[in-house]
Amino acid sequence: MSEFVSNSGMALRNITITMEESVAEWVRMEAARRDTSVSRLVGELLAEKMRHDDAYARAMADWQQRQRRWKGAATPTRAKRQRGSGE
Repeated sequence: MSEFVSNSGMALRNITITMEESVAEWVRMEAARRDTSVSRLVGELLAEKMRHDDAYARAMADWQQRQRRWKGAATPTRAKRQRGSGE
């Protein structure tokens, strides 16, 4: 792998990837439509996927650590909810 430096000062790696021909055709067309290189487009798509996955993992961890009001005996049963809260 070769290493380059982007305009933002971040280290960039040059890698080789293998994909189906139909995917390669799509990414070439999409890169041309966006007026960018295939390499830059694939890098941007993967960076966005990484940010999305990281945000999801943080949100899930936050949700799992929150206190829940519905724990224990205070949770109404399905039958009680269907009958109404007056009983």
